[in-house]
Amino acid sequence: MEEILKRVKEDNIIFINFQFTDIHGQLKEMTAPVNRLEDILKSGLWFDGSSIEGFARIHESDLFLKPDLSTYSIIPWLTTPEGNTARFICDIYTPDGKPFPGDPRYVLKKTIQKAEEKGFVYKVGPEVEFYLFASNKDFERVPVDKKGYFDLATEDIHLISQDINTYLKTFGIEVEAIHHEVGPGQYEVDFRYSDALTTSDRLITLRATIKAIAQKRNLHVTFMPKPVMGIAGSGMHVHQSLFALEDKRNLFFDSNNPYGLSELAYNFMAGQLFHIKSIMPVLCPTVNSYKRLIAGFEAPVYISWARINRSALIRVPRWFQDKPNSARIELRCPDPACNPYLAFAVMLATGLDGIEKKIPLSEPVEEDLYQFDEVMLRKRNIDTLPASLFEALMEMKKSPLVREVLGDHLYDRYLAIKTEEWHEFKQQVTRWEIERYFDI
Repeated sequence: MEEILKRVKEDNIIFINFQFTDIHGQLKEMTAPVNRLEDILKSGLWFDGSSIEGFARIHESDLFLKPDLSTYSIIPWLTTPEGNTARFICDIYTPDGKPFPGDPRYVLKKTIQKAEEKGFVYKVGPEVEFYLFASNKDFERVPVDKKGYFDLATEDIHLISQDINTYLKTFGIEVEAIHHEVGPGQYEVDFRYSDALTTSDRLITLRATIKAIAQKRNLHVTFMPKPVMGIAGSGMHVHQSLFALEDKRNLFFDSNNPYGLSELAYNFMAGQLFHIKSIMPVLCPTVNSYKRLIAGFEAPVYISWARINRSALIRVPRWFQDKPNSARIELRCPDPACNPYLAFAVMLATGLDGIEKKIPLSEPVEEDLYQFDEVMLRKRNIDTLPASLFEALMEMKKSPLVREVLGDHLYDRYLAIKTEEWHEFKQQVTRWEIERYFDI
């Protein structure tokens, strides 16, 4: 604690933001002047949990935040001549000092602990896609450009990329690449592979950072999976592997295998494919998510795996043979609207279940699955992902594994909130319906 207090003084910090996420993965925070920091580090920062959706009921509302000192950073867009603002990402506790079971960060920590008990470290690397929009004279949101995949950036976008890189570096996040994606105004940011907890913290930081940069330039950023009909949706492909806790070896690597993968990796992959339907409400958590998961826009629909086939749900990327630690698998269905703590928790748990039960893996499908008809899919025993949030929730309700991972508290609240979201959506009358049926 003394080291942090010293660093805060050296950094001329005048305010501290104490951050956490709600059940949806939305960043929440409380701000306190720096002279309160020592007391908060000792005793925590109390707040009303009943005010946060999916947290506590009125009669059990008292919760407190406990800062994770390793997440201390200056917030680069909140620096002033008078002083700076810093942040801590926090864990949430109940009045008796126990971890709050509805805290998404705690859910991930619990699952990571189970992996570590088996000698595993779970590492992930997400590819985060998003759209940037500007407002025209009619106050409509239009994409900032009309470019496509890997096209050269305009001067304005290049400056935004510089800001993203500079700001994220302040948070200790090393950007590996920023590039234009398929859709007009669509971009992707990739950052360095790390353990699941660190990556989750970085991901919520990245989303907040890009939003702050866009706001500064009078732009709108959205991590909505399908913001515009007819163009590519935004996904969050996640590269993942298990490393040995003791000697840091990549346990997914096997030089004698045609795909370069070990039996452990195949079991992990089989577990994710086996449980994938039941974890979809966590990986793809909105009504809008399932408008991205349709054939024709490079989004996965079919439950299969492959190397060269990008229509597969799980892909095995190629890596240089002299870099065995790069062995990994890529799950392609998650989207950037998910709560990363919960998403990585269910992904890890289903993979571990595959290892523990030695779930058999289906044969790879290297053909373009979008060209398969129903007869071919049945013949190859290839199933499809849920077509809607409702279908996904029905699968989740049947899963004792998801209940175990999320815990009764969060599992029940998550299902209730998402079911209500679906019911609310069902009542909407859309422009498409008016145009289609008004004169029927």
